[in-house]
Amino acid sequence: MATVEIVSFGFLHGEAPQADVVLDLRRAFRDPHVDPQMRQLTGHDRLVQRAVLRTRGIRQLLAATTQQVQAYASGPSVDRIVISSGCAGGRHRSVVVADQLARRLRRRGHTVTVTHRDIRRPVVQRQPAIHTNSRSS
Repeated sequence: MATVEIVSFGFLHGEAPQADVVLDLRRAFRDPHVDPQMRQLTGHDRLVQRAVLRTRGIRQLLAATTQQVQAYASGPSVDRIVISSGCAGGRHRSVVVADQLARRLRRRGHTVTVTHRDIRRPVVQRQPAIHTNSRSS
């Protein structure tokens, strides 16, 4: 059985860690940061976990990534698989996905370590998106 290392991180805090599989959660999945009630919380808080896990597509992503790790692990010379789970700030979605993925993989017999690279960093202050109506002439 391969050892699995999972690193959660925020793209706004630097490059994605080197990994065999990079999960970019920024655009496709609900961001708890937009809710002022959850902004200062992290993926270790129940409210954030529920919000992320109730987002359409997350459970399918977890299942697919678990299958992907199983496929990598069945290779003839794999002893370590690295997965990085990234969102904007590295405090919400990436943490929940990393922890949930670790749980699933441990149940399948893998030795798993999880590192939350950016969870203790300050909440990123983002500018609201500005949408313009520009037309080419």
